Amino acid sequence: MDREEILKDWDLNKIFRQLIKKGASFADIFVEDAEVKSIVLEDNKLEKVIGGHDIGVGLRAIKDLRTSYAYTNELKESAVFTLSQEMATVLDGRSAFSPKSWSFPLYPNRFNTIRDPKGVLIKEETDLLSLANKAARSVDPCVQQVRVVYTAKVQRVFTSNTTGQATSEERVSTLFLVHVVAREGDIVQTGYEPVAEARGFELLAKDRVEDVALKAARRAVDLIHARPAPSGSMTVVLSSSAGGTMIHEAVGHGLEADLAQEGLSVYSGKINQEVASKEISIIDDATIDSKRGSFFYDDEGISGQKTVLVKNGVLKSYMYDRLTAMKDGVQSTGNGRRESYRFFPIPRMTNTFIASGESDPHEIISSVDKGLLVLKMGGGQVDTVNGNFVFDVSEGYLIKSGQISDMVRGATLIGNGPEIIRAIDMVGSDLGFGVGTCGKDGQGVPVSDAQPTLRIPQIVVGGTEG
Repeated sequence: MDREEILKDWDLNKIFRQLIKKGASFADIFVEDAEVKSIVLEDNKLEKVIGGHDIGVGLRAIKDLRTSYAYTNELKESAVFTLSQEMATVLDGRSAFSPKSWSFPLYPNRFNTIRDPKGVLIKEETDLLSLANKAARSVDPCVQQVRVVYTAKVQRVFTSNTTGQATSEERVSTLFLVHVVAREGDIVQTGYEPVAEARGFELLAKDRVEDVALKAARRAVDLIHARPAPSGSMTVVLSSSAGGTMIHEAVGHGLEADLAQEGLSVYSGKINQEVASKEISIIDDATIDSKRGSFFYDDEGISGQKTVLVKNGVLKSYMYDRLTAMKDGVQSTGNGRRESYRFFPIPRMTNTFIASGESDPHEIISSVDKGLLVLKMGGGQVDTVNGNFVFDVSEGYLIKSGQISDMVRGATLIGNGPEIIRAIDMVGSDLGFGVGTCGKDGQGVPVSDAQPTLRIPQIVVGGTEG
């Protein structure tokens, strides 16, 4: 479906006029046409092959810094006009309306996609899942369960608003993950490895699919034979391969403007104050080519941007959508995102990371006499109000006299986000990305996060030794 089919008969002035005349200071339309394909292989057989096509329109009005929102599946001007009439009844006030003229891009913006998922045959996709399943099971007889998931999405988005702005974008994304359960006697361990980018089916070359499966399986098997993790306060090195779970969860959410404005962030009211070590700069960047959290425009029609949140330890900006930017009297940073047309946009991260430093990653490890090296982070819990967190370590190793030693299992990191980023004293010259789907207010959006190798002089490690 092209934008002419969606909007050719729409009178946007007619739709917006109802809202502005009733006192709205801003209104916009979000049109989405999304096709999703998902395949799951588990217990050596295909469990699910699901395809879906969802189309809809969301209409929003902002009045007195409050949002009214409604949506419909009908792509007709009359249906959206009815929405605007219904929304206008709950607004109270009057203001002038100035007609606008909208010009949508002739071709939607999109990252380079070599193989559009819509043109890939089911057999080729299921063959890759079978390949991953076979590779994972070949690692060791103690591999008991393998779950392989493939999801591809093609989303076409159009926005227009009462300032006269109009955008058009096609977003292609591919996700592939392998989850493995290994068992030996009473010991059960898991391994998990994903790959995801804003790219097409070309992301899943056979060697990459096998590599993902082997990493997940080897992690699960190695954990079977790992020693229980020690506990106590110690030096921890977070490898760049750990991804940016720590920065995303323990710091990133606290830098989203809505939480900061509501006093639900430990970083509330701290712009231009020192909040981290001078070694630390934190960036949110939606412009990196083909990363999972990248786009040309956010879901409010604002260009994707690179935003420096923290520079050399000093808090410089929050992540803003239009509404929170209005409240603070600043410009949006292009972080207005939504799961679909059924939701109104809120401030969300895109690709969030700690910038690389100058230390050699090997020298960071060799500087530690006794501690823990984290190669992979797991899940966890964070309180954005005070910054306290608990994270699982999926893959970790002891460091003894500057050398990587025994693998350990059952480790957790327990600490406080602001205290940890103040304490970091060595920042590596490398940078490693992780991927995920970030949940907030009942919405999930694709993100990536990253960090270089980092040294934390002291942090509490929860373990199971003894």
